[in-house]
Amino acid sequence: MTELLEMKNVNKAFSGVQALSDVQFHLRHGEVHAFMGENGAGKSTLMKILTGVYQRDTGEVLLEGKAVEYANTAEAMADGVIIVHQELNMMGDLTVYENIFIGRESMNGFLINDRDNVKRARELFEVIGVSIDPYAKVDSLTVGQQQMVEIAKAVSHDAKIVVFDEPTSALTQAEINELFTIIDDLKSKGIGIIYITHRMDEVFQISDRITVLRDGEYVGTVNTADTDKDELISMMVGRELTEEVKLASQVADDAEVVLEVENLSAGRMVKDVSFKLRKGEILGVSGLMGAGRTEMARLIYGAEQPESGTIKLHGEEVKIKSTEEAVAMGIGYLSEDRRRYGVLVEKNVAENTVLPSIEKYISKGLINDRSANKDALEYNKVVRTKMTGIEQVVRTLSGGNQQKVVLAKWLLRDSEILIFDEPTRGIDVGAKAEIYEIMQELADEGKSIIMISSEMQEILRMSDRIVVMCEGNVTATLPIEGATQEEILSYAMMRKEV
Repeated sequence: MTELLEMKNVNKAFSGVQALSDVQFHLRHGEVHAFMGENGAGKSTLMKILTGVYQRDTGEVLLEGKAVEYANTAEAMADGVIIVHQELNMMGDLTVYENIFIGRESMNGFLINDRDNVKRARELFEVIGVSIDPYAKVDSLTVGQQQMVEIAKAVSHDAKIVVFDEPTSALTQAEINELFTIIDDLKSKGIGIIYITHRMDEVFQISDRITVLRDGEYVGTVNTADTDKDELISMMVGRELTEEVKLASQVADDAEVVLEVENLSAGRMVKDVSFKLRKGEILGVSGLMGAGRTEMARLIYGAEQPESGTIKLHGEEVKIKSTEEAVAMGIGYLSEDRRRYGVLVEKNVAENTVLPSIEKYISKGLINDRSANKDALEYNKVVRTKMTGIEQVVRTLSGGNQQKVVLAKWLLRDSEILIFDEPTRGIDVGAKAEIYEIMQELADEGKSIIMISSEMQEILRMSDRIVVMCEGNVTATLPIEGATQEEILSYAMMRKEV
């Protein structure tokens, strides 16, 4: 029997960076095929190629034996290839039936036939076995109900393939059970299901086969019944560490605790998080997509407010109500999205560097440009920013040098605690090494660093201790001594039972 889907030797590069290298994938009729891999493994990129968001550079995609290449998602949907995204793409102020049929409504001449669209919506919900009011506004539904509306929309396109991207991340256990019942029903109708998840228990519960990608390359496909958790983790990690790793913490056990977080919670992304940060320590924070690491950091930095829990600086409880208050308390934050939150790309190096400290250069309503420029130059020399001068516009710097400007501004502000969120994302190897060297120098000088990273090598190279998160919870705090990729990944996929 012809395979439902074949993807052969698929390659994709972005700005010279190879995201996929000769990736293979096969999907059978009526199969639930799980996709696994660490952050950045290439799962989402491959699915975006399948559904027309990206176009492949080379390779072949066959749907029921016929070569296809979709210019956009509309073409893919017309062929029955549908994706149900983790972040649901619906218009909350429209009704359920309007969301399902938008752009494809039943018409009476030039008028939309609402009665027929409602009837069709009800029939779809009967098919997938759920009860949802077609007239309800989408914003009034639970996340699980919204997920069911997305599935009904997929079925309405006469789906051949449905891709579920982390579908259960925001669902209750009852909603997960309902989703699995629907997936089983779709499977029985011969629809192929591609199931992307980090949840190991779900993979063994729902899938027939599992494909693992690593660093943009195909690792292998196994029958779910013939494998186990340890084998999958080995396939997902599977690389030899090519860089040095830190063999022992450089921070004494009795070093001063500069930051203590106790039972910090906010929504579904941060749940009862507790940890300590010591003076001169680099505390690595590891976890997979959706683990809640950035959300946790934003609570500490005052960008978001916790629902419960406490934050202590030097043993004293503090309420950090804004980022300005965090900065005043000596906390600096280097965002993973430095172009949006780290630098003003159209301003020059000097302006970016002195911005958090601008009040110290103002006298009688005027800025002392000479003093500001002098300090900007000094601190960019400290972090070794490669620039023509402090007047150079930040947009014209490389990613690594933009990151150094962000670092320079927090050093000038004399931040005692620095939160690095994906500090080397999008940075070349040479600049990475420089950032690592600077981070270690800062720790040696007594600065305390929280380093959030999706790169296992980075975590093992830089951390004195490692906090591992999964779905908003801290699942382990590990000493660097003896820590392994496999152990970290195992905890990163360990859901905490509540």
